[in-house]
Amino acid sequence: MKKTIATVLMLLIAIAGAFAHGASEKSGASGKDVDLTFFTGKVETINVIDEIMADYNALGKGITVEQEYQNDASNIIKIKFASGEVPDIMTTYEQEYVEQGQYLDLSSMDQWWDRLLSSMRDSCTDVNSGKQYRICTNMTMAGFFYNKEIFDSLGLEVADTWDEFVRNLEIIKENYPDIDPWFIFGSEAWSLGHLIEFIPHGYLKAKYGAMETKKAMLANNKEILDFADPEGAMATFAAGLLEVQEKGLINSDVLTATSDNCIEAFVRGETAMFSNGMWCLSSILEKDPAMADKIGFAPYPAMMEDGVPMVLVAEDSGYSISASSDHQEEAVDFLNFLFSAENQKKYSEALKSPSAFTDVDASWAPQSVVDGVNAAVEAAANIGYTNEKPAGFTGDDAGRMVQDLLAGRYSAEEFASAYEKAWDAGF
Repeated sequence: MKKTIATVLMLLIAIAGAFAHGASEKSGASGKDVDLTFFTGKVETINVIDEIMADYNALGKGITVEQEYQNDASNIIKIKFASGEVPDIMTTYEQEYVEQGQYLDLSSMDQWWDRLLSSMRDSCTDVNSGKQYRICTNMTMAGFFYNKEIFDSLGLEVADTWDEFVRNLEIIKENYPDIDPWFIFGSEAWSLGHLIEFIPHGYLKAKYGAMETKKAMLANNKEILDFADPEGAMATFAAGLLEVQEKGLINSDVLTATSDNCIEAFVRGETAMFSNGMWCLSSILEKDPAMADKIGFAPYPAMMEDGVPMVLVAEDSGYSISASSDHQEEAVDFLNFLFSAENQKKYSEALKSPSAFTDVDASWAPQSVVDGVNAAVEAAANIGYTNEKPAGFTGDDAGRMVQDLLAGRYSAEEFASAYEKAWDAGF
């Protein structure tokens, strides 16, 4: 009887051990079920990320990843950091939080860096420490998308200077009075913040070089930045926007228009051009695949006398892991899955943006668009994002100031002065 009981107990222990082993294989590194939070402000990628997350969650690792999208992500993340409710993985990135040690050092993640273009690793490198606290998966370009049929019908050439640019808009308005020459979706602050990054900030980056401008922004070096100068890049930019608004060369609903309104107007032929990045291509082509042969791409014109045309060529889709996360190993595991060549091909083609991974072969855009983008990149100064701005003054904050400018609350000189004060206060 004792032998029988002992045998039964041994079997029960063996079964329990096998069950526990199987359960641990289906659980995270902690041996428990893990819920990972993924925070983003990138609306264009919500659906494809959801698909990839669903595939990962179905693997049965005991790790469930959930996506949170916020339109005002750069400000919402401040609340999360302040409240201690920091997401495990995030696509928002601010220099201030690098200096506070809020992001996990990813410099040793050779399984990612060995596959990435060296130029993109450089773009992800912190100027002060020389380390990487984020990794990008794609490259992006931003400039002016324009309707080639409208330009060709009027014999227009892409403008190199602001005066040429305004003249093109005037010619479009004269010949097509029912068309908005330039559509600005000003209800979305980030897009107006991008205009500042790409035009007045872009002027500085092209003039002084990317690294010198980054250092100047981190040190708030007014000898280089000089945002309040009434004849400087910021005041010139503001004056240019007020000029095209006064002349009726932009859409009258600029303060309420959305990016969806912009895409709809472009596809319908109701606007000739707009500013955006490659991420908008998917929305255009989903609405009308025939637009592929009509899409032109142009640099931002030089607004300053000593300026040059500029195109954003920068890292896109950057990911960071919270340094305070209890699930860093699980976060890395999910990113390994997300960064696989198969998933990155899917992601790149959904986003319509070239991959930064050398082993990903993606057809990210129609060849006619790719050729136009490549030509613009070769013809203009290549600038990057303004990642070194103060954490207390985000791109969305800057965009809201542009909204106020277009609402008539500033003159150009007042805008430049207010911008410098907001920048200084942001430190």
